[in-house]
Amino acid sequence: MKILKYIFLLLLLSFISFSVFIATQKGHFSIEKSKIIHTSKSNLYNYVNDYQNWEDFMAFMVEDTTIRIHFSKTTIGKGAKSTWEGTEGKGTVQTFSVKENDSITQKMDLDGSKFNTTWIFKDTLGGTKVTLKSKGEMSFSYKIYTVLHGGATRIIGNVFEKSLANLDKSLDYEINTYSIKEDGIVKKLGTPYLKQSFTSKISSIVKNIRIVFPKIIDFCKQNNIALNGKPFVIYHTYDEKSGLAKISICIPIKEAIITSDGSDIMSDQLEAFPAIKVTLKGDYSHSKEALAKSKSYLNRNVITPDSKISHLEVFTISKLDIKNPSKWKTELYLPIKQKNTTPKVVPVTEKISNPETETNSSEI
Repeated sequence: MKILKYIFLLLLLSFISFSVFIATQKGHFSIEKSKIIHTSKSNLYNYVNDYQNWEDFMAFMVEDTTIRIHFSKTTIGKGAKSTWEGTEGKGTVQTFSVKENDSITQKMDLDGSKFNTTWIFKDTLGGTKVTLKSKGEMSFSYKIYTVLHGGATRIIGNVFEKSLANLDKSLDYEINTYSIKEDGIVKKLGTPYLKQSFTSKISSIVKNIRIVFPKIIDFCKQNNIALNGKPFVIYHTYDEKSGLAKISICIPIKEAIITSDGSDIMSDQLEAFPAIKVTLKGDYSHSKEALAKSKSYLNRNVITPDSKISHLEVFTISKLDIKNPSKWKTELYLPIKQKNTTPKVVPVTEKISNPETETNSSEI
């Protein structure tokens, strides 16, 4: 019995000593890791800024096959939030502030450990240098975990390094795998639709699209409005010199409706029109190249554009359908003027008893 008592006391003293040792360890940590990612700054910023992409590169999400991830209504920009539960614990991350194409600041809670994380994006030779910085306070349980596994710098540093490597690999394939096909002259069919219109920076269009599409879709669900096809964007103007575009972000509906006065969601009717069609398969960041290709087709074939709008884009397969950018499909329509036909009079070369005028039609 005495031996058991001594063993118990020894274990108790060891536990107390270990607890005192853990309690006296610094709970504060500050870690910074950087990597050059082989893509543009805007592509990288937009990808990291959307929590729906995190399970493709954030190490603890990639490695934990049991993890369950939940998102707030908005997954992009200030106020966006994600929570998760897995074998390694549970956590929450929320975007606190953003500076477009420059930085993202987030607050994170991992099993009671609270810290601030900042992503910084800088243009550099060969791509974009991304720096991931984090500092905060560890909970008592997390201090135990870090002591037993080599310290906070090693554990969190390894997570950051793996995440940045995953980010480079994912973006290199997903963003840079694309194709653009010239489909020629087609007739774009008309439809009634709901829209939200405003002037946007061209660099902010992707962000605005990802915010407004779900908003209009929710409006349709709340009001039992039947959808009628894929979402699209009308570019009323597109000025690369000023970097601005006047756009309408649209959802097609089956029947025309009238929205209430003061609503920022309006109804309208798209009339059918002839257009040069170009199909982009891949990330939307290549849309400028697709637009340039449609204009090249127009110039090569000496076709007159219709300047009522700049162009229209239909998101046939988008982030609403699948998260992999390499599988997205965008149809671009560049409006053109319809060729007119007029009757051509064929002169009579000889007299006949019942003179007639014969006409043929030819395109001008």
